[in-house]
Amino acid sequence: MGNEAKTSRLFRNLLKEKGYYDDKDVIVEEQQTDNKKLSKLLQNASKSGAGKGFPDFIITCGRYPDLVIVVECKADTKYHESSTLDSFREFAIDGALLYASFLSKEYDVIAIGFSGEKETLTRLSHYIQLNGEKDFHQLFSDGMLLNMDSYHHGLMQSTYKFNQDFNKLIDYTKEVNEELQNKKIKERLRALLISGILIALKNERFKAEYKNYQTTQLLVTNLFNSITAELEKSDVPERNKKSLIKGFEFITTNQSINNATAEGKKYLTDLISNCDNRINGFNVTHKYIDTISQFYVEFLRYANNDKGLGIVLTPPHITELFCELAQIDKDSVVLDNCAGTGGFLVSAMKKMLEDANGDIAKEQHIKDWQLVGIEYDEEIYTLLISNMIVHRDGRTNIYWEDCFQTDKKALKEKFQPTVGLLNPPYKNKGKGTEELEFVLNNLSMLKKGSICIAIMPISCVIDTKGDSYLLKKKILESHTLEGVLSMPEELFYNSKVNTVTCAIIIRAGYKHPEGYKTWFGYCRDDGFEKRKNRGRIDVNHTWPEIKKKWVNAYLNRDEIEGFSLKQHVTAEMEWCAEAYMTTNYDQLTEDDFLQTVKNFYLFSLKCEQPGENEIEEEE
Repeated sequence: MGNEAKTSRLFRNLLKEKGYYDDKDVIVEEQQTDNKKLSKLLQNASKSGAGKGFPDFIITCGRYPDLVIVVECKADTKYHESSTLDSFREFAIDGALLYASFLSKEYDVIAIGFSGEKETLTRLSHYIQLNGEKDFHQLFSDGMLLNMDSYHHGLMQSTYKFNQDFNKLIDYTKEVNEELQNKKIKERLRALLISGILIALKNERFKAEYKNYQTTQLLVTNLFNSITAELEKSDVPERNKKSLIKGFEFITTNQSINNATAEGKKYLTDLISNCDNRINGFNVTHKYIDTISQFYVEFLRYANNDKGLGIVLTPPHITELFCELAQIDKDSVVLDNCAGTGGFLVSAMKKMLEDANGDIAKEQHIKDWQLVGIEYDEEIYTLLISNMIVHRDGRTNIYWEDCFQTDKKALKEKFQPTVGLLNPPYKNKGKGTEELEFVLNNLSMLKKGSICIAIMPISCVIDTKGDSYLLKKKILESHTLEGVLSMPEELFYNSKVNTVTCAIIIRAGYKHPEGYKTWFGYCRDDGFEKRKNRGRIDVNHTWPEIKKKWVNAYLNRDEIEGFSLKQHVTAEMEWCAEAYMTTNYDQLTEDDFLQTVKNFYLFSLKCEQPGENEIEEEE
């Protein structure tokens, strides 16, 4: 018979070593709690199934009021964790997870199982269960207790927490869209209103005082003045500031925003407060995510005008994938000549700042000189600038112009871009500039040997005649086709767009060598699934591993049966994995056949709906 008192003493010693008892914000309780909220949640948590139950240790911290750590101890390491995780009385981890299931109704919970009576022969394992979630997940390395700050940081930066918070952000975009619809604020003004509020909240005085303004007029006046002040002090070119400021003038005249009633003032105050708590709160925890685009796309999904249809947001997980495929680091200079609302630039900035590893001077240089964007649409340009200011970067080199009119030689000499990332405007009903022309435009501004990655309709690279063929030929004459990834078929489902896309990777300035084999990847499954009212989301938290597989396979040029291969191609050939992959018929099942027929039938129905497959704008 083991002695759990010894095990508890060993764990207590670990807490002392990690400074838990010296931290004035931390409360460590054993087998009880004085916290009424915790006690109420545990009133039915007995491991026998009836009455209250308390873990061996309950740890809370004033700095992180939404987090609780529960610990269960067992003397014998063979009772550390069962295979089914539901033997609550006998096993440490199982018991900790029982308590987590009750506490997770109100808290994020870290469940720790600790077992053993000898200091050198103990086991320690972690699981997490997030607030409101039914599932639990393994997180943190086994065997080592971390301090409170490290646990909180690790939890906040985990895929599980990001997915949960991102889904809540998406929920809020829908919520605020319905509210603004009821206020009769036009779709194309809604994203400007939200971005304007986020800019104004960067003004410390406005943020501190907005709840205290006595009238709607005072609130609106100070909201607009704060937006103006933040734009004026940014390093946006002077010639563009007046236009940017003018773009927000509707805030001062819109009747719904300027509702002088007490109800009207309360709504605007609450809207600003929600933007601060729910959007800025997300941005603080998960830095450098293109949040403004989420609102922009949601607001325009159901717009009744041609320009409002088919707006495409490059999903954040794809912008981050491109940054890894391009191997962006602190010394990269990134160019997006179809910048949209800035998704690629924001993701690139995140990657570069991470690699800067706290070097403040380098971080400033990255923001000042290493991010270059070009955007033609005035409204989207305003959102792009807003996005960069919200992410504490008003000095990014954003050009408001047609990329085909840009002085390419001057831009190349000034910045020497080493990476090109873009999601070009897609042709509308077969009309407009060819997507590959935007790719060639981007390549023309990159240093020799740089990498350009673009996402576009797969039709651009499988056409073997016409304009696409001529542009493919032009690419190979001056550049090297390194890789093509066939992307998930419903990647842009959240934008109500059905176009099937691919990502092409090109090395600038080197003619495609005779006989050179390009890497092709069948990257159709990113693990995301469709959910009602949320679109495509990473339900099972599998994206990090899938992304790792894709990136490594490309960087190593791995040939994996059913997934990737290398093939020499010319402009007359199709640039996609499907054209060259062989099918292993021995692995086909009746379900595979039925699913394929179903998919083809649904695809045929979509194709019969005019306009459904067309996309007009970038990102």
